[in-house]
Amino acid sequence: MSFPGRAVQRTWHLVDASSQTVGRLATTIAPILKGKHKPTFRPNGDCGDYVVVINADKVHFSGKKWDDKIYRWHTGYPGGLKERPAKDMLARKPESVLKKAILGMLYRNNLRQTYMEPRLKIYAGPDHPHKAQLPDGVETLPVHPRKRKGSYHFGLGDKYSVTPFQVGLGENA
Repeated sequence: MSFPGRAVQRTWHLVDASSQTVGRLATTIAPILKGKHKPTFRPNGDCGDYVVVINADKVHFSGKKWDDKIYRWHTGYPGGLKERPAKDMLARKPESVLKKAILGMLYRNNLRQTYMEPRLKIYAGPDHPHKAQLPDGVETLPVHPRKRKGSYHFGLGDKYSVTPFQVGLGENA
């Protein structure tokens, strides 16, 4: 059964990146850009949603990655290999730290470059120009947990039944 592309409904998601770990945040955002949370997901089709990330300048790395993690790129000229540590990259371009982490989790194909990448909107501060698409009452996506807990629901809420792992956890989950 095919699903026509013109019937895809795209929603806008707001993510607050303040005091969140870069990798954990990227694992929450990448499936939304792919559209894996939808029942109409097709790996060869364009069915992802828009994601607006605010406060990208307040993200965290675990361990000593602020000093040890190096971003490298080549200018295209001989001897043009450039490298910059993560703390300098965050000071110069805070959006690119999170963007490189998210895009690194997507397949490198035409869908990523043409459809998924333009739907990712990252802003360093709390202000963004997408107020018309995201009304004032919209809630941000839940924070990805640091420990493995059964109460994390990936934005699906209480729509689905409780698994046996979640039964004994109660409120302290």
